[in-house]
Amino acid sequence: MIQSKVIEHSAITSFRKKLDSPLTKKPITVLQINLGKRCNLACTHCHVEASPKRTEELSPEVCNQLIELIHKFPQIQVVDLTGGAPEMLYGFKPLVEAARSEGKQVIVRSNLTIYFEEGFGDIPDYCARHHLRIVASLPCYLEDNVDKMRGAGVYDASIHALQWLNRLGYGTDSNLMLDLVYNPQIPNSGKFSLTPNQVGLEHDYKVFLQDHFGVCFNNLFTITNLPVGRTKFHLEHKKLYKPYLHFLESHFNSGTVDHLMCRDELSIDYLGHVYDCDFNQMANLPAKTREGETLTVAKLLEAGTLDLIQEIQTASYCYGCTAGCGSSCGGALI
Repeated sequence: MIQSKVIEHSAITSFRKKLDSPLTKKPITVLQINLGKRCNLACTHCHVEASPKRTEELSPEVCNQLIELIHKFPQIQVVDLTGGAPEMLYGFKPLVEAARSEGKQVIVRSNLTIYFEEGFGDIPDYCARHHLRIVASLPCYLEDNVDKMRGAGVYDASIHALQWLNRLGYGTDSNLMLDLVYNPQIPNSGKFSLTPNQVGLEHDYKVFLQDHFGVCFNNLFTITNLPVGRTKFHLEHKKLYKPYLHFLESHFNSGTVDHLMCRDELSIDYLGHVYDCDFNQMANLPAKTREGETLTVAKLLEAGTLDLIQEIQTASYCYGCTAGCGSSCGGALI
């Protein structure tokens, strides 16, 4: 694990200037859809700032446009559903069924505890029936660390959810992929660290969860906490925001750039607006065409193409995705 106690005071180099060439889009193959901000949890590290008090979610109109988009473009290989808790938001099942009818992989990013909320006990069986890939948040394999980040009792509920999924075949059946996500704790001092080695940490997770709970899973994804949303607010409150950005910049790894998730992805919000990635979405930094025009799902349908974006919009938090081994919704990049 790389650590630093150094607090820099010099200006942060713009991410665009750091790169040798513009960060450009590749052909789009991934459609990540944020269905809204309502969630049964309010995790301290959530860059979406989701909670049970939020009401924003997909509308029927945008849902229908997204379904049309999924049917219209065979180049989309993956439909990645997130939130909030995507399982509790409007459009979840219609989008799943549209994507699966076209043979696309569907990822659902789950907090696991949603299965125990009233009205959502059918979700594990539904996911198994439609062969959904579940990417589940479990920011540590130890109870105390998880409950500090996600709320009291979340660890215990998560373990029971994982055991439930295992009984359905998740983690052992090749059609039922179950991945876990590690996030480091948000810094409370200038002693910053990058995520641990993904391979080694995955081994530790697997041994601990199997030995203590009989739980198995496929992959562990290590994800860096980007200074966006609640993480940014926390860092600003602790006067650590700029020092943390300096730390991330100081560990910039050019070898990660070609593998960034924003290269072949469109991120769509619940209003139908288009972004290069989920972090840009939460920072309200929309994707733009060569002519500088912002995009919506309706405009993509009208244009008849997904490949309207040439250069990706960047910001200082992009250093979080390119520090060390890199970070993405699929874990380390190299």
